[in-house]
Amino acid sequence: MYDAEIREPLFDYLDEVFGKNRIFEEKIMGRSRADLVMVLDSGIVGLEIKSDADNYERLERQTRDYDKFCDYNYIVVGKSHQKHVAEHVPDCWGILVVSEEKGTVQIELQREPVKNPKCKLQQQIKWLWRTELNHLLEKNQLPAYKQKSKKFVQNKLLEKVEAEQLHSQMMEELFERDYEQWRIEYEEYKKAQNKPVRKKRRMRKMYK
Repeated sequence: MYDAEIREPLFDYLDEVFGKNRIFEEKIMGRSRADLVMVLDSGIVGLEIKSDADNYERLERQTRDYDKFCDYNYIVVGKSHQKHVAEHVPDCWGILVVSEEKGTVQIELQREPVKNPKCKLQQQIKWLWRTELNHLLEKNQLPAYKQKSKKFVQNKLLEKVEAEQLHSQMMEELFERDYEQWRIEYEEYKKAQNKPVRKKRRMRKMYK
């Protein structure tokens, strides 16, 4: 099976298994581009797809990048990879095998994931927009730091807010992410700082 044939059945499977979730496609993290990133109340789940047409050439680097950002990870593979895929991913990664029989796509859980010990909150917080960081400052009764950099605000939140609480709040922000509202708030934020608003390339919605 090819990547495009895997995605829609995979979305249905994730909805059925996890219920409430939000999925972002082609998410940049480190030097890699994650196929799918799923946000749950409990954390961020990375899903790397290796179809029957793919090989493992870039997988070692990709797993390192996924491990920095994601609380849990899965590799999703076509049937041809089933026997040897476990040799190419960390032991904490889950494995999903996708196959087609008589016109019906089946997804089999070959291995459950466990909590990724290498995931870093300091990396995850980089995914939040400045407007989302501002929401967290307000929620935690911290100063607005309007003249400070995004990096400064990230570090201040990491310093002042208990890690588990901050992680939960970050998941809420990612669930509620609104691309149109972001544009409005971004323009207001720049106007308040007397800075020109940079034109952004049109962003597509990267979630199901």
